[in-house]
This record gives sequence, C-alpha cells and structure tokens, in this order.
Amino acid sequence: MRGRRASEAAAGPLEALASAFRSDDMSGLVISGGRVVDPASGMDAIGDVAVMDGKIAAVGSSLGGAERVIDATGLVVAPGFIDLHAHGQSIPADRMQAFDGVTTTLDLEAGVLPVASWYERQARKGRVLNYGAATNWAFARIGAMTGSNAESSLEAFGNAMRDRRWMDNVATDAEVAGILDRLGRGLNEGGIGIGILNAYAPGAGVQELTAVCQLAAKQDVPTFTHVAYMSRIDPESAAEAYIRLIGYAGATGAHMHICHFNSSSKTDIERCRVLIEKAQAQGLPITVEAYPYGTGSTVLAAAFFSDPQFVERNGTGYDSVQRVTDGYRFHDREELLKAQAEEPSSLVLWHILDTENNAHHRDLLDMSVLYPGGAIASDAMPWTTSDGKTYTGDAWPLPDDATSHPRSAGCFTKFIREWVRERRAVSLLEGVRKCALIPAEILSQSTPAMRSKGRLTKDADADIVVFDYEKLSDRATFTAMNCPSEGVRHLVVSGQPLITDGVLDIAARPGRPVRRPVVGG
Repeated sequence: MRGRRASEAAAGPLEALASAFRSDDMSGLVISGGRVVDPASGMDAIGDVAVMDGKIAAVGSSLGGAERVIDATGLVVAPGFIDLHAHGQSIPADRMQAFDGVTTTLDLEAGVLPVASWYERQARKGRVLNYGAATNWAFARIGAMTGSNAESSLEAFGNAMRDRRWMDNVATDAEVAGILDRLGRGLNEGGIGIGILNAYAPGAGVQELTAVCQLAAKQDVPTFTHVAYMSRIDPESAAEAYIRLIGYAGATGAHMHICHFNSSSKTDIERCRVLIEKAQAQGLPITVEAYPYGTGSTVLAAAFFSDPQFVERNGTGYDSVQRVTDGYRFHDREELLKAQAEEPSSLVLWHILDTENNAHHRDLLDMSVLYPGGAIASDAMPWTTSDGKTYTGDAWPLPDDATSHPRSAGCFTKFIREWVRERRAVSLLEGVRKCALIPAEILSQSTPAMRSKGRLTKDADADIVVFDYEKLSDRATFTAMNCPSEGVRHLVVSGQPLITDGVLDIAARPGRPVRRPVVGG
C-alpha cells in the first residue's frame, strides 16, 4: 500500500498498537513514515516502528519523538532477513550479507564442531550480524572414523577428504556410537539441530542415519540435510535421496529440513517436488529452502565430482565446474582428479541450470524458489583471496581479489528484485515472509530465540531492514562477485543501527548469538 489508501488503512489498528509506547522520555529509536511490511500480522501499511532496549516497543502511527529518528518516507520497513544456510560466518561475510538485508546468519547445513568453542570464539571477536550454527555430522564422522579431531573449517574439511574412510565406509557400531556421542555433545552445547552433509559421505548407512535422526527427534531439533544423491538417473538418483529423507521423517519423527532444494534436485526438480509435496500433505515434518541461482558452489574435493559417470548422471560436462579464484573451467576427469588431490579445499562453482538461455531451466528454478512455504536461503560461501585462503580480515570494502559466489552478496536482494518487483510472481508481503518469517518459524519449536525474530510486532527483536523497493538490487555477478547489493538504506541489528543512509558502521559489532539452551549451562 502507498499514499492515501495506505495511511487510511493504518489509522485504526496502528493507533491501538502504538498507545503503550507514546511518552515524553524521548529515548530509543523510531523508524518513521515507512511502508511497514510484517508477514506475521499481515500488515502492509504506512506507519512507524519504535525500538527500545533491542526490542520493538511499538508499531503504529505518529509515535512522536525519540532520541533517534530514521525518516523512512518512501522506503519499505521489514523484519531483517534470516539466512538459514550461510557458511561465511565471519566479519567480512557478515558485512556483505548486511547489504543483502540479512540480520541473522546461520550455518545449519554443515554446522560446526565442537559447538561450545565456536560460539565462544565468535563472542570474543564480535560479530556484525546475529549468528548461530548446528552441530556438524560430517566432522562427527571424521572424528569417529579417522581419529582426526580438527575443529571444523573449510580448510579442515578439504584436508579430511584425503582420507576417504569417513566418506565411503559404512560406520561400525562403535563408530556410530562415537558419531552420536559427538553430536549429542554439540546439541547439549547449544547447537541448533544437526547438519547432515550426506552427499559428502554417500557411503553412510541407513542404520547410522536413522540413529542420527532418532537423536534429533529425541532432542526435538531439526536436521538440515544435503541429500545423499543428486543424479537425474537411477540408481542413486535425487529421487532416491528424497525417498530416503521422507522415510527418515516418517520412521523417526525427525524434522527433516531440505537444504538448497534447487541444486540438490538438479534438473529433476519437477519429479522431486511432487514427492515432497505429497509427503508434506501427509503431515510429515519436512521443510525446504532454495536460493535464486542456477549455479551451485562447493569444495573441489566433493565426492560427487569424482564419480566416473559424472557426465551421464548429472547432464553436465566437466567444464561446468569452475574454480572460483581464477575462473578456470576443467576439461576432463583426469584434470579434475589431479586438482582434487592437490587443492582439495579450493572453492568451485558448478553451473547446473542455464537460466539465462533455457526457459525450461528457468521454470525448474521457479519450482524450487517459489515452493509454497519454502524459505529463501543463500548457501553463502566464505570469501577467499587469490591465494586460495579464506579471508577473515577487517578491510571494508573487501579486498579486490576476494571472491566467492554471487549468492554470498546478493541472494535476498536478487529474489526481491526479480521474483517480487520485476516478475510479480509473489507479493512483497509474501516475499518478505519467505526471507524472514518462514526461516524463523522453521526453527521456532526447537530454538526459543527464534520466536522473536522474523516479525515486526511488539516485543520482537529489533532486527529491521529499511530498503528502497524500486532500487533494491543485487550487483554481484559471476565475473564481478565482490559487489555489495544496493538499495538497503538502513539496517538495525539487535536494536543498533548498522547501516545508516547506505553507509556501514565498520566499528559496529551488534551481532548476538542464536543458540539453543545449553544443558547444564
């Protein structure tokens, strides 16, 4: 709503919401005169949002003076976007995501291990955005099956792939016990569920994964799964992987969250979507996320790249795999295997759907991005420099040679620009729901801290994005990845302004941990 009609619509209910806030103390922050879009209440009207002590104090009209006022006339005021799937987890990654409208960034598909020390480390150095992580099944497997107890990181993950036992072998009973023990400790330390990178350890047995899901169900936490297989053909097809995931949900009662529904399903999205729709219709606890790109990204050492039938099973040549740091595309399997052995941690792009030139591929991406009730999540990758090392420094803007994937800078703004504003595939209210409220709701049962996020209602966390709807746009491309999005005029994290009039406060560290209660803590 805009103009006269929006103001008229706001006058009645907004006055009631605001009555408790008005006072003469002039404290706090008021975001004034913006188009307030709140999917939790269904509100889309001109109004004010008042903030005090890190919380939303009121949503209304004519809220009066405050210590600080942001004039949001002509701008959209919405709950900050919540990213369920962000691997950067660092100050530079946070800053790029801030301009994408993100206020809470979580690493749930992979997660971390150990959990407690990771949260302690983030608190010590300070974070720009709210942060959190699941407990990492892959590293639990690495520890139990190879004896390595390295803390989880991109580099450690790539190095662990030199010992394929944890990737290829069915775990023994003793190893399964070790895996479950590590995961249990991570959950007790506050991990937000269990991240299951099944595609990176396709040898894992059904008995083990059933036990992992039983643990998740017992602790009432979600699993965040990168499904085991992504091929378009049997055996070990994407369809088979989803049938397994549906089976785990039905047999154990575990909440199974599907990570990057688009890239996991490859060109078989239509078939896989039917399976998930039917499972959800039967009441199984399954949720999904997707990112608005046809190109994926991962580490070079991923097991699926070394499949002897890579071309036949995926419908893409080896030239679809592109090294991030220098843009190099591989030519054949021999060359790729050699690079895997020499540089296992290197990030690569995997060009799967040609959405620029293939209308059917665009339709396939729509099926995942617009999935009813599905969240938008970036799968944002760490930023790496030309020497292949992860960049964790404090420079802003990021160094010229810092590269990643465009989704690390522009996932949410791309979705709002293309699917909401330009194509009008969904309303702005529904677009914000997919970026903010749905991610919060996916976690709300297991993680109390998420119940006050993703909404603009009294007593909700003051995580707020204020953007110019007509100018909001992603700028990062596959040839210029290091370009922050534009159009985010203000960003408030935990009640503290982080971006003001389009300028980042480089000293600000308003990020707070999102964590389940610690057992015994």
